[in-house]
Amino acid sequence: MRAPDWLTARPVAHRGLHDRAHGVIENMPGAISAAVAGNFSIEVDLQLSADGEAMVHHDHRLGRLTIGEGALLDKTAAELKQVRFKDTDERMMTLGDLCALVGGRVALVIELKSHFDGDRRVVARTIEILKSYRGPAAVMSFDPDKVLALREMMPELPRGIVAQRRYDDGEWLTLTPAQRRGMLQLRHAFSTRPHFVAYSVNQLPAPAPWIARHLFGCALLTWTVRTPEQRAIAAAHADQMIFEGFRPDT
Repeated sequence: MRAPDWLTARPVAHRGLHDRAHGVIENMPGAISAAVAGNFSIEVDLQLSADGEAMVHHDHRLGRLTIGEGALLDKTAAELKQVRFKDTDERMMTLGDLCALVGGRVALVIELKSHFDGDRRVVARTIEILKSYRGPAAVMSFDPDKVLALREMMPELPRGIVAQRRYDDGEWLTLTPAQRRGMLQLRHAFSTRPHFVAYSVNQLPAPAPWIARHLFGCALLTWTVRTPEQRAIAAAHADQMIFEGFRPDT
């Protein structure tokens, strides 16, 4: 199955149309509503709560953009729904809350965050919610096992792999060498069978996404586009951009 046309029809607002200087923080309800108002597709992140709920949040821990501290995996959904974003009155959403807020008006591009430990509960919960959602939605992850789980559990759901050229610094060093090797050059694609690839704009052009796009028909998104130079790279080498820090229609 090829990726649906709606996946690349509109620019994708990275974690919603956020603007912290004006009190709109990434992944919070206000950022989602702003993206809907601008008719942009929306990229969001999902983390798992202690009781198996899919929460809309990028970081594994609280504190960078929210009140409070601690790992999301150590807190229940009820506790996390009370977590307030800094300098706002808005609180963290579940995937169900997000779907109700968007209501199918724009496309959702959902990234499943991972601890790379084989835990597939966030995949199962995401699928459970999306089976009753009537709007356009695609799901992706850096973790090949989560993309494989999407293929196994709901093969008709558009699925993608988030990727970059190298995994040899920062948090990637917490993975085993075998895990990092398995992510290189999209070598898992014959098992995960992604419908699209989301690739780092700073590493385009590159052979693996070129092959995926031109030989296997995968749609190619690119992240995170912030500058005119990156926008030019996206236009030259990808089907659509995941952007932040500006409005593509201005």
